[in-house]
Parts: sequence; structure tokens; C-alpha cells
Amino acid sequence: MIKEKLIILSDLFGKEKSDWISLYFKYLESKFDITYHDSQSLGEVNQNTKNQESIHSEFIDYGINTAVKNLIKLETKNINILAFSIGGSIAWKAALSGLNVNRFWGISSTRLRYETEKPNCKQTLIYGENDSYKPDANWFQKLNINHHILENKGHDIYSKPETITFICNIILKTCN
Repeated sequence: MIKEKLIILSDLFGKEKSDWISLYFKYLESKFDITYHDSQSLGEVNQNTKNQESIHSEFIDYGINTAVKNLIKLETKNINILAFSIGGSIAWKAALSGLNVNRFWGISSTRLRYETEKPNCKQTLIYGENDSYKPDANWFQKLNINHHILENKGHDIYSKPETITFICNIILKTCN
């Protein structure tokens, strides 16, 4: 059986603070051929910066656009993408810029609230109810986006084992 390709894009912190990512591999590697991309590396963001605000500023100033260009160069075949936080913005913009995406799952990708068009692929977005920067109900309705809002959860839902199981089950169900 040939596995579909799944690209996983990290959050703002990249691989340095993403020990939780191994759980996604555990659940999804039987179904997918997985490639992990560190968003900081893709965006050529200073990886010595430890301050979240500084990292975020670098992504906004140039990192997202740089990461989009680099991702498009690296991934030339039809792919699926699972992306966390800033990784979701990178994936979304790359798909709008020609990256060949079949399915996109964005977890806590709050900057998507600024987007006015959606990529030509199947999308599912997942946010915590208490994530104050998630898109509002009107945004989801206007763009006709499939989404889940998890009760009593915050922005970091993607790093919690119980939520990882839920997210992976959604991914596996959508692929059958």
C-alpha cells in the first residue's frame, strides 16, 4: 500500500520545544508518509532568539513569506498538511501560492482570521474555545470552512495528549 504524503509544520517554536510532536507520528505514521518541517528553519528566523514576542515579530516581518517560498521549493508533489499555529499560516499562504495541497488541517492557526480567501483544497481547522485570537463565527461562515471548537481549551491544544488523540482521529476519519 502506498501511503499518502503528510507534511507536518511546527508552531512558532520549531522543533526545540515540540516534544509532543512524536505523538502525532505515533498515531499517523501507519496511514501517512510523514515529513516534518520546522517553521523557524523554513522562515529563516533567528533560532537563537528565545523570546516569543521576538520570534513572532520575525515571522510577521519576513519569516512567513520566506517560509512559504521555501516550502513551495521543497514540496513539489501533491501533499496533505497538518500545521500548528504559525505553521498553519505558512501552509495556507503556500497553498494559495501554488503548493499542491489535497487536505489541510490547521490547529490553533489564529492568523488565518486575517485571510479573505481559502486555498483550493479540503480544510479543517481546530481551535480551543478560550483561544482569544481564533477566527470568529462569521469568518468560518463567510469562507465556508469546516472547523471544530474544543470547549474549555486554549491556544496550546495541539500539545496536549488528550487533544492530540482527538485531532488524529479527525484526520484519520477524513482520510477514509
